[in-house]
Amino acid sequence: MSIDRMILGFNSFRSQYFEKNKPLYQKLIRGGQKPSIAVIACSDSRVDPAIVLQAEPGDIFSIRNVANLVPPFVSDDSHHGTSAALEFAVCGIGVEHVIVFGHAHCAGINAMIKEQKGEHVPWHFVGPWANIAAEAYVRTKKEMPDADEETEARCCEKNSVLVSLENLMTFPFIAERVNDGRLTLHGWYLDIVEGTLLSYDPEEKSFKKID
Repeated sequence: MSIDRMILGFNSFRSQYFEKNKPLYQKLIRGGQKPSIAVIACSDSRVDPAIVLQAEPGDIFSIRNVANLVPPFVSDDSHHGTSAALEFAVCGIGVEHVIVFGHAHCAGINAMIKEQKGEHVPWHFVGPWANIAAEAYVRTKKEMPDADEETEARCCEKNSVLVSLENLMTFPFIAERVNDGRLTLHGWYLDIVEGTLLSYDPEEKSFKKID
């Protein structure tokens, strides 16, 4: 897509969508955004949650980063983009659901796998960030030590969703709300080849297709 095409796209959005939905935007401006759902999704251009989930403006609070990862809670003065977004979604907006939205063929998880295998990842920031999910690789190797690369990658992607769910619970303001019933956490996984969506069932410890 070229810059010119993007400008044409905006003009089309303004004339065909914005003008028809002006009352919705005015309502969201007057009353502020109050989505009940936050989605932690990957920056991958193929998995935009607003498109995949057919959400309207104001429906979801979208948090996107490489490999849809949640870092563990750290209280210091460093820059924490994902943690800040989570804090705003949960404490500022008061969302009732947080979805970790993983997907197949994730380059970020592939970078993590390479790091774990001692292979070179040519970027300064991607490798350390992706290694938030290093435990996903450890679990995958225990579950299927002889898996081929394709199967291993898909399993790592799903396990990384679980690692992020666990990391969410290290945030005191999230754990408190989960424990008292104000907040529910979800792990979803999108297969972008088959166009199927899976949801993690903690009781059966497996991902199940959402119909």
